[in-house]
Amino acid sequence: MSLIPTFHATRLRVALAAALGLLLSPLAQADFSIPGIELVHTVPVATELDTPDLRQPGPVWIELFDGAKSRIDIGQFYAADHPGSVMDKVIESLEAAGKRGVKIRFLLEEKGLKLSDQATLERLRKIPNLTFRVLPYARVGGGIIHAKYLVVDGRQAFVGSQNFDWRSLEHIHETGLRISDETIVGQVQAIFDQDWNAQAALTQNKPVPLPKPGKEPGRGGNYLVASPQRYNPAGVGDSQQELPRLLAEAQHEVRVQLLDYAPLSYGPDKTRPYYPVIDNAIRAAAARGVSIKLMVSDWNTGAPEVAYLKSLAVLPNVQVKIVTLPQDPQGFIPYARVIHSKTMEIDGQVAWVGTSNWLGGYLDNSRNLEVVMHDQAMAERIGALHEQLWDGPYAWPLDVARDYPQPHPGTP
Repeated sequence: MSLIPTFHATRLRVALAAALGLLLSPLAQADFSIPGIELVHTVPVATELDTPDLRQPGPVWIELFDGAKSRIDIGQFYAADHPGSVMDKVIESLEAAGKRGVKIRFLLEEKGLKLSDQATLERLRKIPNLTFRVLPYARVGGGIIHAKYLVVDGRQAFVGSQNFDWRSLEHIHETGLRISDETIVGQVQAIFDQDWNAQAALTQNKPVPLPKPGKEPGRGGNYLVASPQRYNPAGVGDSQQELPRLLAEAQHEVRVQLLDYAPLSYGPDKTRPYYPVIDNAIRAAAARGVSIKLMVSDWNTGAPEVAYLKSLAVLPNVQVKIVTLPQDPQGFIPYARVIHSKTMEIDGQVAWVGTSNWLGGYLDNSRNLEVVMHDQAMAERIGALHEQLWDGPYAWPLDVARDYPQPHPGTP
């Protein structure tokens, strides 16, 4: 039996269930979960998008912080708050946790200091029982801490595309996971501890400790992969190997949503070295008849990246769409109003939710986390989330004949 009718039937059931939930209880917020994992989604305000069966990250983070008993560990690229925002309430919850004696460790990427709001950093540093560290990850793996994650009491974790940024909780299309699966949470905790200890070693001018070797990680069920491989704790797979392997196993359809995509990396003196790892896997899947539906943001239409998108779009079995979200009615918000989710769904059977953009410099030398789920319900829900944007008013097919303007997300 073909998988395609199953896709559409399941997505119709998801839409009907969501609509019914709204009719029955307009004030209630449901959640979509599989054992050990809840799907969490940011719906940008002032859009026609709607996912009432998914909780938003702000309330989820507040719930995690409010429930913390002894420890909160946070690893982030940068931090930015805005008065009166949802993030403002999140930080209030974090402050309350520190005041009641919860030990908080906050690890930030050094290059994220310039992107951060300085008042937010000062507010974080003043939280009782919070230890704030900055890690120059370039001195570890060669890239940056691009992962966005947190661990509470070693029992629950959150991994997703949401930065510790007020815009990510209200004005950007984001996808993440609240995780209670014991194995995955333990692995996320081990990654935080590895990087926390790396910062201490660098501060003391000592070599960064390498993780102890362990058994080859399994590829069944739900599991964590991360980068860079050399600094992955025992049992955590390599995302740079796993992504092409999953694409190689696809049989019918692959749906991908990203901020940006290009087979290019970042080299010295603003060079862009070729990085074919993911691109080769996508082209190989399309060549054997797999339908590829790639959706990226309008930040991805600059040169030279757009040329590579066009070279994909002309291939048989490949469709590429560009998503442009409307500006907020209250006025322009820099570096917002964009799709930032990093998700993949394969054949209605496999889902991928992570923190990496699909370029060089993310899966090879930067700290990123991705969760792979061999679960039909989760895969179909991720697929439906993709389909909502794909078929909605904000996504348009990439025009290979068009000369796209260079994007400037920081200016109106």
